[in-house]
Amino acid sequence: MATSFDVRDPAFLKLVPQDAELERVAGGFKFTEGPVWRDDTLLFSDIPNNRTVRWQESEEGFSVSTYRTPSGNANGLTLDRESRLISCEHSARRVSRQEADGTYVTLADSYQGKSLNSPNDVVVRSDGAIFFTDPPYGVEDLGLQPDLDFRGVYMITTDGALRLLVDDFDRPNGLAFSPDEKTLYIDDSRRRHVRAFTVHADGALTDGRLWTDMNSSDAGSPDGMKVDRNGNVYCTGPGGIWVMNPAGHVLGRIIGDEQPANLAWGDGDWSALYVTARTSLYRIRLNTTGIPVPISQSRN
Repeated sequence: MATSFDVRDPAFLKLVPQDAELERVAGGFKFTEGPVWRDDTLLFSDIPNNRTVRWQESEEGFSVSTYRTPSGNANGLTLDRESRLISCEHSARRVSRQEADGTYVTLADSYQGKSLNSPNDVVVRSDGAIFFTDPPYGVEDLGLQPDLDFRGVYMITTDGALRLLVDDFDRPNGLAFSPDEKTLYIDDSRRRHVRAFTVHADGALTDGRLWTDMNSSDAGSPDGMKVDRNGNVYCTGPGGIWVMNPAGHVLGRIIGDEQPANLAWGDGDWSALYVTARTSLYRIRLNTTGIPVPISQSRN
């Protein structure tokens, strides 16, 4: 099956070239997730295989190796301001950080004395504060009952404190900041929509509102999410990758061979979307530029 487009607004083709292809650049995995670009390398999760994978491109072609195993069945990955790897670990039920010596330290694993559910996806604000979602997918996969009776969205402050921000999601999943970091988008996989929140300097989230309804007859649910420099949002969801403008209007979808789970900007010019989709890794070049990771305060 070739890449196809569900164009709902002409603005979609200004972002996605008509001849763009989802190129399969690696395969043979069990379930891919959580990609992040670091230097000239893509790191991503192969959750059931309990490993973090390293993907690189050279003149000789593509290479795949294991970056970390066991990984705590890590899902979402990102980088902090020092380019240290931040991982949401399902089976360890924690958010961890890789130190310069290669060791991993726990940043958060409990709230008010109770174990977290299974941290899922994560973003780092330009001041270093870490925001993450905590649905129960990982504990359910392990056949365990969650200790918490809610599915929260949290912030780890710059001094290491854990703060609960929102607790009324069913299955909070992907999240991303607007370019000015004044809005945080969070999708709810069970409810198949994206909500937007106003972000305050202390991390508090207010004015939660329905931003985009992603309900569809196609299989799949909202999952990973990224934003380009102009504020357009790219979210994996039913049938493919949904592209929305800053107002939440759906411009169209990118549809490929496998249901996508997550995505990340990459390549030297940050104009490629790397897409983790079930057993494979894909790449598509766009007519826009993503927001580099990590983000520094000097950007704002």
